Amino acid sequence: MNFFDKLETRSKDQRDGDLFDLLPKQLRNASENTSSYGAILKDYDLDEITSVKSLSNLPVTRKSSLTVSQIKEPPFGGYTVGKTSDFDHIFQSPGPIYEPGKVSNDWWRMGRFIHALGVGNDDIVQNCFSYHMTPAGMMFENGARAVGASVFPAGTGQTELQVRAASEIGVTAYTGTPDFLKVLLDKSDELSIDLGRIKRAAVGGGALFPSLRQEYFDRGITCLQSYGTADLGNIAYESLAMDGMIVDEGVIVEIVIPGSGKPVEEGEIGEVLVTTLNSDYPLIRFATGDMSAVLPGQSPCGRTNMRIKGWLGRADQTTKIKGMFVRPEQVAEFVDSNSDIIKARVIVDRIDEKDNMTVVVETTLKDGSGFTESVKKVFKLRGELVVCSPGTLPKDGLVIEDKRSYD
Repeated sequence: MNFFDKLETRSKDQRDGDLFDLLPKQLRNASENTSSYGAILKDYDLDEITSVKSLSNLPVTRKSSLTVSQIKEPPFGGYTVGKTSDFDHIFQSPGPIYEPGKVSNDWWRMGRFIHALGVGNDDIVQNCFSYHMTPAGMMFENGARAVGASVFPAGTGQTELQVRAASEIGVTAYTGTPDFLKVLLDKSDELSIDLGRIKRAAVGGGALFPSLRQEYFDRGITCLQSYGTADLGNIAYESLAMDGMIVDEGVIVEIVIPGSGKPVEEGEIGEVLVTTLNSDYPLIRFATGDMSAVLPGQSPCGRTNMRIKGWLGRADQTTKIKGMFVRPEQVAEFVDSNSDIIKARVIVDRIDEKDNMTVVVETTLKDGSGFTESVKKVFKLRGELVVCSPGTLPKDGLVIEDKRSYD
């Protein structure tokens, strides 16, 4: 077995010993070199925090705190080490929230995941993550370059051009959202263009449904998924064993009771908290808002770090549709956008292995065509619009209903 580095196969004692040394150093780095953590951690004895168990004594950092701090201390809210100009990029994610980035040294640690897929220096990777404002495109490009692959920075859209380029260049691997690869393959079938040299796909930014993975497998493509965020980089990833998601060596993951920061019992579902060992951007106990659970035991592939079961939903009703977050606040904004809208609910399901969004609107109007532009503007997605009479929607507290099956 060819591993990315020796960190992946450390014994538990080795990993715990390394953490004993690294964690206090990272906490002191955050406390001494960032204004936000200088205030947050000033009353804690950081030398006593040497394990995951003791880490739970520290407060949770939430994305809402970053947003507030970034308004007061732009652009990064006092959570980064060094000057803004020390970073190569400033990205913006929905919120808005700003994230730093560097192009050197596989800064987001995606190389480990792409290596686990089997991509190497003989591969040409078509990177279909967006390069526009958000960091996903750069995250996966850096990862592909870390394993020696060449990268075609395709981004999103322009499907026919992408298909022709993939064929002419000789693309052998894909990086992007799970659904967009199917869009490319369907277009290649329509155009009678052979993309049979694509044998591997590294996906993220949305759920990889089993039926879609099987469809790719039937076409000779091995498809693995990673779990990461713009703030933290790679958090966990699949290997060829496809038995849970292995936690990246550059982060510490806790599973906690949502909203509390207290650890759940092993195997129980809870919110994912992440402490990163990135010295430039030392986020401590950062709440992702995602739900998961620890998967007992060790991966059959030989990597020894903790495993999680992957993405199991959100601690709130936020979900991803076609790789884009849709949040309850957006539903509220949509309702407020037109006085004729009484109530609304976003329903997401799967049609032909693609995410499908339906916006159901309670209104006294018979025709909802006047709401179409508001759907595009607020959700940044196209969706079907359905109108219904007042009182039709269930009174169950849901404004986003996810009907997709993750089994």
